[in-house]
Amino acid sequence: MGDGAEWIWNIADQHFPGAIQIVDLFHARQHLWGLTRKLYPNQDAEQRRWMTVHQDMLDEGKTTDLVAALRSIDSSSSEAAEKIRSEAGYFENNAARMRYPEFRSQHLFVGTGVIEAGCKTVIGSRCKQSGMFRTVRGANAILALRCQHLNDRFEDYLIVLRTIGRPGVLD
Repeated sequence: MGDGAEWIWNIADQHFPGAIQIVDLFHARQHLWGLTRKLYPNQDAEQRRWMTVHQDMLDEGKTTDLVAALRSIDSSSSEAAEKIRSEAGYFENNAARMRYPEFRSQHLFVGTGVIEAGCKTVIGSRCKQSGMFRTVRGANAILALRCQHLNDRFEDYLIVLRTIGRPGVLD
């Protein structure tokens, strides 16, 4: 999951080749909202009307239609025209990562909220509290234990520790 920035996908390709990549739906919607505010400044009703149509295309995974609709917008403002071009490129470049109906049918998340909450629960509660200072090695060890505990796999982790602790096992 990412916001659509190219550098994120480069890192994902490097460390997780073949992984399913998904643009966070709410980030993608923010791109549409930014464009609608540029197209219809101070026109709340027009912004909502425009967003309803275009957000439905996004939510339904119709990025080809969305990009075509964006590119068909004629604007006399050079600033708005640049924003249209930029956002059309964003949706076109990330189309394969915006197949939201397909991802949902596979029971995959299309928003990062659950992931962010998990990070806050697992990492934040043990590594970011006042007075907590750890080395990277120590933090990794604590987080490994915490993940095992939160996934009800702590006993499995203890078995591995006992096995590793036996002389000659890993020689």
